[in-house]
Amino acid sequence: MNRKGYLLCVLALLTLATLLGCRSQLIFQPDKEIRITPADVGLAYETVFFETSDKVRISAWWMPAQKPIAVVLFFHGNGGNISHFLDYAVVWNRLGLSTLSVDYRGYGLSAGHPTEQGTYRDAEAAWIYLVEQRVIDPQDIIIYGKSLGGSVAARLAQTYTPGLLIVHSSFTRIAAVAHDLFPWAPAGLILGNAYNTQEYLKSVRCPVLVIHSRDDEIVRFHHGQELYEIALGKKEFLALSGSHNGDFYQSLLVYESGLKDFINKYLPSK
Repeated sequence: MNRKGYLLCVLALLTLATLLGCRSQLIFQPDKEIRITPADVGLAYETVFFETSDKVRISAWWMPAQKPIAVVLFFHGNGGNISHFLDYAVVWNRLGLSTLSVDYRGYGLSAGHPTEQGTYRDAEAAWIYLVEQRVIDPQDIIIYGKSLGGSVAARLAQTYTPGLLIVHSSFTRIAAVAHDLFPWAPAGLILGNAYNTQEYLKSVRCPVLVIHSRDDEIVRFHHGQELYEIALGKKEFLALSGSHNGDFYQSLLVYESGLKDFINKYLPSK
């Protein structure tokens, strides 16, 4: 190899190392500010804290329904925090679902800094909190993940068996989303096998609902279709309309009806 070729290789390796060092910054967009609380949307709530296996203090909101039929364990996307998803909890409460909405480490009032493995530990700690401290039957828990949270939810559901799993606007792998949006970028090298939702779903044994918008401009519709095909056993697909962050609002009636039908059909306690 000549000197010029050698220098180009060194430059490429340094560039890749820099990109790999920024991997967390590329994935996570945490927001520490809590803008509104459940009380602002008419929900009773309690701010709770629990500790992960690596000793990080995690914050969550416990929002009980008056006559609960189940509990939603909710994991949000890579941006914002739990205060950005309260409209979902209002609908779930109307359906008789209590909610534990969790902020990953580095988000909201949770301590620490977000990492992939850290989000998995946060999810496991939330599950243990529900089962051991709230004494909730695992079959009465609906693990629900939106966008990146869908991957966190699927991984948790392959380790512990809930009553139901809901994967909303999620992806097969996060690198595949980057490739869809930036086909010229070395997404596979930078992001590797991070958040491999499709692999996690292969081991999930509870009924699965995949929700995805045909108009999703960030996580393309084919991701939802592929996840549905990969899921085993009892499963349903709910197609919505609207943007990645707006499908819930733009398809609210379809969303609520489809969610209610899925729960009534597959929730073990029902």
